[in-house]
Amino acid sequence: MTYNFRKATTSEIPKIWVILQQAIARRKEDRSNQWQDGYPNPDVIQNDIDKNAGFVLTEGDTILGYCALLINDEPAYEKLEGHWLTSGDYVVFHRVAISESHLGKGLATKIVGFIETFAISNKIYSVKADTNFDNFAMMAIFEKLGYSYCGKVYLRGSARKAYEKVLPKTN
Repeated sequence: MTYNFRKATTSEIPKIWVILQQAIARRKEDRSNQWQDGYPNPDVIQNDIDKNAGFVLTEGDTILGYCALLINDEPAYEKLEGHWLTSGDYVVFHRVAISESHLGKGLATKIVGFIETFAISNKIYSVKADTNFDNFAMMAIFEKLGYSYCGKVYLRGSARKAYEKVLPKTN
């Protein structure tokens, strides 16, 4: 399998929205309150793409997954209840979602790997992210990939678990 991780385009919003709707439904089936408040939605995806922050994981012409990827752009992280591992530049990612028809293939882990490569290619050696307290699948990915739990942040009125990974500097 050859996967590609690239910026999303406006024309791909309908396909991305289908993937996010599937993820929203899965969170509900898991009895989670994450993504059950009208967020994310197509306007959020459009905003991601407008900010050059929307990314897709593809295989050929097929979109397998989506995430938003930003540099130093998460104001909620300034109010962490806990301690970050670093205080410099960081890449933050949000809204990781995998197509229903491609679950169980480790693609969310693959996306996080591409995010780490993106960070290093931009000479940024910290990746930060957060997830709902009941999103056990994402917490397992963080644990497997060596992310450290750093404390709590609040987004849209909800407490979330915040994680950071310090990436190795390459010469």
